[in-house]
Amino acid sequence: MSKKKCDRVIIFLNLTVLFISLNNLQRWLIDNGYISDCFVIQQLLVPWYVLVLPMFYAFTTHFVQVQDKVRDFLKFSLIVFTVEIVIRMGLILYVYYYVPNRDIHLIEVYSLYEDVFNLLYSIFLFVKASLLIFRRNHLITYILSYDDLNWIKWFIRMGVVVIGFWAVALLIKLLTGNTEAFLFLNLSSSIVLYWMGYQGVYKYNVLRDRIVLRSSIETNKVLIGAQELKAHSHSEDEFLNEKHQKDFEKIKSHIINDKLYLDPLLSMEVLAAELGMSKSYFSKLINSYSDFNFSDFINALRIEQAKRFLSNKAYSNYTIVAIGLECGFNSKSTFYAAFKKFTSETPSTFRAKY
Repeated sequence: MSKKKCDRVIIFLNLTVLFISLNNLQRWLIDNGYISDCFVIQQLLVPWYVLVLPMFYAFTTHFVQVQDKVRDFLKFSLIVFTVEIVIRMGLILYVYYYVPNRDIHLIEVYSLYEDVFNLLYSIFLFVKASLLIFRRNHLITYILSYDDLNWIKWFIRMGVVVIGFWAVALLIKLLTGNTEAFLFLNLSSSIVLYWMGYQGVYKYNVLRDRIVLRSSIETNKVLIGAQELKAHSHSEDEFLNEKHQKDFEKIKSHIINDKLYLDPLLSMEVLAAELGMSKSYFSKLINSYSDFNFSDFINALRIEQAKRFLSNKAYSNYTIVAIGLECGFNSKSTFYAAFKKFTSETPSTFRAKY
């Protein structure tokens, strides 16, 4: 049950944040005059930003686990990065030794072409990542059963704004030579990417935990049994009889043995139809023999399942959110509210006792 502390998804996510940070730091040092008087260092602008979108694309493909089904652009991106540095160094040395008064016009012209190419290449990778998340559902069906990817969809939407700032800043630079517009780009990219860094690590930890937890459920290692939530007896209720008792046990066994309570979309209408019962009769059985309405009856089973995980030392390193989601709840808030309702304590407090 041990979990790796670091893998490629986290590495690519951290590299995405690192390269945007290095790019912004380099720009800040230049704008504030914290740069060496050495001509070579003054002109050597390392194109860190050309690696940002390749790392994001790699993060995306590994997060949704389709890295073996799509093309990998990492090697090409590293080649582009290296070639751009070599070309710039060559131009810097040429200007330094052979151009009168060391006029940097040639370097500036090259920088514009480099910026345009890098923008177009980044847009290409951004579009590839966007199509993968928004359009190619047939490739990411597996991961969608664990994560709806709404958080990464919002990041892509915000990324459109950032790339828009980049395009506008570059256009202003081409037309006027003014680079102040890049301040908006640096600020917006920092906010979006640091938010992505936080969300990415959190979401991936939950995703990774859910995959392992679901594997445990599928192998019946920690499943609750049909003895959970025993039927209540109210002798004064004329509805209670042997036939109805058997029908209720049939319902309970069907829900527990087929793990239906783990489905967040489970509905009473579907269950009643599957068992050949009317909705009203089905509801009456649940209400009479469990003292719960249907929603609470299912949530009570989910809470019992969650308690199995939380009280098991083998799962002590797994996030509580992942446990709640794998037990059939559709959000952290509904899980915590239900757990508090049925146990009078929070999942954290319950786990701490074990």
